[in-house]
Amino acid sequence: MSYGQGGPQSQWDPWKPNSQQPWSSGGDDGTPDWAALAEASETRNKRRRVLFIGGGALATIAVGTAVAMAVVSANGDNDASGNPTNLPASASLPSGSATAPSFAPTSAPPPLDPKDFISSVKKDTAPLSPETLFPGTQLTMGSTVYKKGATADTKNCASAADATLPKILTANGCTRLIRTSYTKPGIAITVGVAVFDTQAQAAKAKAQTDDRSIVRSLAGKGVKPFCDGAVCFSTRNTVGRYAYFTITGFTNGKNVTKKDTQAFSVSDDLQEFTFRQIYRRGEAQASAAANR
Repeated sequence: MSYGQGGPQSQWDPWKPNSQQPWSSGGDDGTPDWAALAEASETRNKRRRVLFIGGGALATIAVGTAVAMAVVSANGDNDASGNPTNLPASASLPSGSATAPSFAPTSAPPPLDPKDFISSVKKDTAPLSPETLFPGTQLTMGSTVYKKGATADTKNCASAADATLPKILTANGCTRLIRTSYTKPGIAITVGVAVFDTQAQAAKAKAQTDDRSIVRSLAGKGVKPFCDGAVCFSTRNTVGRYAYFTITGFTNGKNVTKKDTQAFSVSDDLQEFTFRQIYRRGEAQASAAANR
């Protein structure tokens, strides 16, 4: 009894393990078919070469892809138009606006006080005369024009004062008394400026005055004598080392009463002008000292 006859003969697959190798169908001597084996070997070698070649192509594609990705990454947003890529991080870049330089705080010296220069003979060294205090030939205050008359300048202060004032000026060290007269139609006024060495002396002299402490009126240069026997209006004030006095009266010799507001207005104008002139001395000297 024989087995295996009548069924299909099994095929040998060189890539299938344990498959039956073909033998020559022409003989039963058990000798291998060498031609078939050589053909099978050649088939296996061809398949391997195809795989190796295909794998190499895949490897080449992979390497090329990696290089391309590297190139894309190198030319990304951090590289602007070919500029160097070794810039600091954006957080450390300086801001677009320049920062102003900082300096240590400084303080300007306080402005010089004009009153300091008119309060002591040591600082008040500017030229002083009737012309520096009362310049020109006339004075305009608001809408009123005053014509200037005679001027006088004396170191004997008592000689230019009346009633109780001479003694006061002498006792407090008055060194000079400058006078000037002004007129407007019907009214005349004399301004007298007494000069002391210190503000304290001027203030003390003014404190000792009373209603009878008057400067002597000054006539001349178009100003007729006034206040020789009539009642006149007088004032007294100080600024710095200066005490200034006014006496106002009518040129026709009549008395000044409380109703004569024109006389009071003239006195106010000349008091204000005299104060300004003395204070301007201080301003001019303070400005000159600050610019040295």
